[in-house]
Amino acid sequence: MDKIFIEGQQTLSGSVQISGAKNAVLPIMTAALMAEGRSVVTRVPDLRDTRTMIRLMEIVGATCSFENGKLSIDGSTVNNPEAPYDLVKTMRASFYVLGPLLARFGVVKVSLPGGCAWGPRPVDFHLKGLEKLGAKITLESGYIIAEAKRLQGTKINFEFPSVGATGNIAMAAATAEGTTIIENAAREPEIVQLCEYLNTMGACIRGIGTTRLTIDGVETLHSADIDVIPDRIEAGTFLAAGALLGEITLNGVIPEHLDSVILNFKEVGCNVSTTSNSVTIAQADKIQPVDMTTAVYPGFPTDLQAQWVALMTLAKGSSMITDTVYHDRFSHVPELNRFGANIKVENNTAFVRGVDALVGAPVMSTDIRASASLIVAGLAAKGRTEISRVYHIDRGYEQIEEKFRSLGANIWRKNPIV
Repeated sequence: MDKIFIEGQQTLSGSVQISGAKNAVLPIMTAALMAEGRSVVTRVPDLRDTRTMIRLMEIVGATCSFENGKLSIDGSTVNNPEAPYDLVKTMRASFYVLGPLLARFGVVKVSLPGGCAWGPRPVDFHLKGLEKLGAKITLESGYIIAEAKRLQGTKINFEFPSVGATGNIAMAAATAEGTTIIENAAREPEIVQLCEYLNTMGACIRGIGTTRLTIDGVETLHSADIDVIPDRIEAGTFLAAGALLGEITLNGVIPEHLDSVILNFKEVGCNVSTTSNSVTIAQADKIQPVDMTTAVYPGFPTDLQAQWVALMTLAKGSSMITDTVYHDRFSHVPELNRFGANIKVENNTAFVRGVDALVGAPVMSTDIRASASLIVAGLAAKGRTEISRVYHIDRGYEQIEEKFRSLGANIWRKNPIV
C-alpha cells in the first residue's frame, strides 16, 4: 500500500497550477447522462473519485473516454439505471446519478451510501425532494428505488442548504412537467456551475447563485461541452502550506471563490495578493491565532477545516475552530496530536493551543481533507513524516506530491501509482 514521506521544514517557493474542481466535475458527469449524444468535459482532474464515477457511468451504459484532462461522455447508450453498492460505498457522490437517471428513465435503483440507516440521514433531503416531485420511493435490500412516469414541478424548501440535494433535485427538475422552486438552495460555485451547465444543455434555471432556484421544466436536454472550474479546496490547501513555509503563487484559480478563505489568511498575518486568475501568499512572520467557524458558501468551507486546524497548531496563542456543517469531522485531530500538536475536541469545536514546533511522525489518513491536513503538518514539522492510507489523498488531490515537490518540498511516494 502506498505511503507518502515528507522531510519537513523546506522553504516553498514558485507557482503551481490548480486542477479542476472534484466537487464540480462529479455532478456535471452525471448531468451528461440526461442527454443522448456526446458531451466533452475539459479540465477534469485525474482522481480516484473521477475514475470511480467513470466506472459507474460505464456500468449504466455510457460510453466514456478520458485522457489528458479531457473526458468524453456519450449518453446515447445509457440503458441500465442502477448504481451498485460496490461503487456507491466508496464514493458518496455516486448518489448524484439518482436525479438524472430517474428523470430520463422514470425509474432508478441506487444503493444507499455505506453507513446510512433508513432513518434521519443526509440522503433524506434528496429523497424527500424527489417525493415532492412525485416520485415513489421504496427501499429494497439496501437500495433506493425511485419511480415516476414524469416528475411534476413543485416547491421544495430545504431545512439546510445541502449541496448534494440541491444538485440532485435541480437535475431531476430540469425535465419535470411545470415549474419547480427550490428554497434555501446551496450557492456553492460547484452548484452554480452545474446549473449553468444544465442551462447549456437546454434547461431553464433562474436564480443561479441565489438561495432560490426557479426551474421551468423542458421536454429534453441535449449534450453540451464544459470546462470545469478550478478547485477552491485544493487552492486553500496550498494556501495553508504557503502560510507556514514560503511564498507561492496559485495559478488558474478564481479568487472570488476564495474570498472568505483569503480574509482569514490575512487575519493570520499573511500577505495575500490576487490577480484575475491567481493568488499569491507569503508566509507570516508569526502565525496569529484566528478563530474560525465553517459555514455554507460564501462562508469558510468545511472542506478546509482540517487544514485550518493544522495551521493553527503553530499559531502564537489559542484558537477555536467550530464546524457547523459536519459536527463529527475531526478524525484528523488525534493524528495531528501525534506531531506534538495540542488540540482538544468538544462536540463540534476543536480547541487548539499553538506549539513552538511540530515533530514528524507516522500518521494515518482517515478521509480526503484530513489527509491534506497531515501533509500540511508534515511539511511544517521537523524531521520525517510517514503518511499511510494515502488512497484517501488520491480521491481528491491530483499529483499532490509532485506539485509540492515543484515548490521545493522534500516529499515522495513509496510504490507510486503507475
